[in-house]
This record gives sequence, structure tokens and C-alpha cells, in this order.
Amino acid sequence: MTRQRSPKKSETIEIRLPYATKTAFTARCRIEGRTVSDAVRGFIDRDLAQSLPAKASRLRGWSILAAATAGLALGAAAAPSLAEPRLPSEAAFIQLDRNHDGVLSFAEFRRN
Repeated sequence: MTRQRSPKKSETIEIRLPYATKTAFTARCRIEGRTVSDAVRGFIDRDLAQSLPAKASRLRGWSILAAATAGLALGAAAAPSLAEPRLPSEAAFIQLDRNHDGVLSFAEFRRN
């Protein structure tokens, strides 16, 4: 009877963590009676076992939400520029029309 061996573990992954996170995770693994490597391998195995369509569906939902939020933000920023232009009031025109001839010359406009 031949016993099938599990594949040799020869690959490594390097991650960067804050020191406090690493020490807390190491302590938790020690309390649970497993190595840090076993915990990380378990996480990877569980993640790979999840169905891809469920993950893709969640990502698609977040993508739609992000696009809608961006659209609303752009709309809010552009809305003031789409409003009807305000016509200058008669009082403003009278103030600019220095000689009160009913015509605004460039010189009169430039003085203000």
C-alpha cells in the first residue's frame, strides 16, 4: 500500500505588515495551536474554494456603486454651470454706463 504524499511546499509569499499586527497574529496562532504558515495557507485555500461567480457579483455591485457615486459627484459639480445664465440687472448696467447714453463702451466697461 502506497501512501500519496502531499505536494512539497517550496514557494513563499512576502507581505508587509505593521509590527503590532504581526505580533498579534503570531500570538493568536500560538493560542490556537497552529503556525502562521498554516493560518495563511488556510486563508488562501478558503479563498480559492469560494465560487468565482459570487466574487465577481460582489465586485460588479461595488463597481456599479462606485460609478454611480462618481456620476453624482460630477453632476453636482457641473450643475451650476448648466443653469441659465443670469442677466445683469439694470442697476448694474446703469452703474457701468458712465455717460448714461444707453450704450456700454469698452472704455466704460474697463473702468470697473
